[in-house]
Amino acid sequence: MALKSTVYKAELQIADIDRGYYQTHALTIARHPSETDERMMIRLLAFALHASESLGFGKGLSDTDEPDLWEKDLTDAIQLWIEVGQPDETRIRKACNRAGRVAIFPYDGHATQVWWSGVANKVERHRHLEVVAVDAASSTALAALAQRSMRLQVTIQDGEIWIGDDTRRVAIVLQPLKPAERQSVRP
Repeated sequence: MALKSTVYKAELQIADIDRGYYQTHALTIARHPSETDERMMIRLLAFALHASESLGFGKGLSDTDEPDLWEKDLTDAIQLWIEVGQPDETRIRKACNRAGRVAIFPYDGHATQVWWSGVANKVERHRHLEVVAVDAASSTALAALAQRSMRLQVTIQDGEIWIGDDTRRVAIVLQPLKPAERQSVRP
C-alpha cells in the first residue's frame, strides 16, 4: 500500500520591500512521504522569494515532469521553474529548455558543494539559470518552524530575509552559486 502525502496549511504574509510585493497567501502543501520538514520549508522559502498570483506548487517528488514550483502564463507557457535540492544535469537541462527562467535552491551544506562541483561546468551555458544555496544553519532553523498549520511572516529588505511565526524569527542566509545573466531570479 502506497503512503499518502501529508497536508500542511500555511498562511504566508509576505513583505518583499525589495520588489514592492506585499501579499498574504493561503497555501496548501502536500508533503510527500519521503520529504523532510527541511525540504518542505525550503519550498515555502522559494515560494516567498518569487511570490506572485500565478506561482504554484508542482507535483515535485510525485511527478518527475513537474518542478517543485512553477509559474505559467495564460498560454500555459512556463515562465519560472523552481527546483529544491540537487537535481542532476539532465533535469536542469530539461528545465532550462522548457522555462523562461530557472531557479534552483540546493541545501544541505557540504553535499551542496559536492553536487555543485559536479554540475557547475555542465550548466554554466544556461544563461537564464540561477542557483542559490540555502545555508545549512538557515535551513535547519527553518525546518524547526514546520507545523501542520502555520502562520508565517516573511520580510525581505536590502537582500536580507527573515521568516518567523508568533514566537520565533529565522534569518535566512543565501549563497549565490550561479547568477542568471538575464532577469535575475534571486538574491
